[in-house]
Amino acid sequence: MRGHLGIRILQVVPTLLLVSIYVFCLQQLMPGDPALVLAGEERDPQVLAQIRAELWLDRPLVIQYFHWIGNVLTGDFGFSWRIRQPVAMLIGQKLPVTLQLGSMAFIIAISIGVPMGIISAVNKNGFLDYLANGIGLAGLSTPNFWLGIMLILLVSVQLGWLPPSGYVPLSEDWRQSLATTIMPAFVLGNAIAAVLMRHTRSAMLTALEQDYVRTARAKGLREWTVVIHHALRNALVPVVTLGALELGTLLSGAVLTEQVFSVPGFGKLIVDAVFNRDYPVVQGVVLVTATVYVSLNLIADVLYVLINPRLRGA
Repeated sequence: MRGHLGIRILQVVPTLLLVSIYVFCLQQLMPGDPALVLAGEERDPQVLAQIRAELWLDRPLVIQYFHWIGNVLTGDFGFSWRIRQPVAMLIGQKLPVTLQLGSMAFIIAISIGVPMGIISAVNKNGFLDYLANGIGLAGLSTPNFWLGIMLILLVSVQLGWLPPSGYVPLSEDWRQSLATTIMPAFVLGNAIAAVLMRHTRSAMLTALEQDYVRTARAKGLREWTVVIHHALRNALVPVVTLGALELGTLLSGAVLTEQVFSVPGFGKLIVDAVFNRDYPVVQGVVLVTATVYVSLNLIADVLYVLINPRLRGA
């Protein structure tokens, strides 16, 4: 177990290093000159030269990268070129919003996907199986932005049950906070629920055909006892690891959903930064998102080892 986890931990550092290089180099491919955007309409040559010198834009790319990554390692992501605020402060303000949204979406996805997968597997080739597969296919096929707009029209405009957009922090009013995030969380969790349903169904079908399940049934145990206490415990091994990875997907894939519902999270922050050529913000957000995703990947490996006894002695 220690050897397996040790190798995975050692792989985190070069992975994040490559991500940082990729993120930095990708910014150079974006069209436009940030100095021109910051200089305003006059674009005086002296002002442009001063801006490029202050932002290290007049240095070679290699020097720019080492200057940036050196500051990042000390926790300094630089300043936003547009609003002149520390990127670390902006991330600290927006990250809790996306974490709350992603966590709620993950809970919704698990609450829908895992039970549907179990029911589908137990009723293989039956009506409930076809119904669950149809719902899963619809969840995978429905674009998030379209589903979000339809929910706003139905739930907010027609029925008036929930606010159509905005965000209220949990610390201010938890009821209103849940009201403003339940719809975008459902939109985000919808597709993940379909993925979890398909994997749960596949894992349960494999588990239900194993010898230990036949032995449990031969002992006269109730069917749901066999399904929950024997088959599900083993079927959850791949589902748990997949769930950890999908949580990272939720956190990194909330861009369109946050735009549709005007949620001030990571998605809206990075979209505004891209349009304004605010490179430090884009780099900081992408790097933090990648770090969270890699960390969740590592957690998934740890959970896999803890759940699967065969790997504990490795």
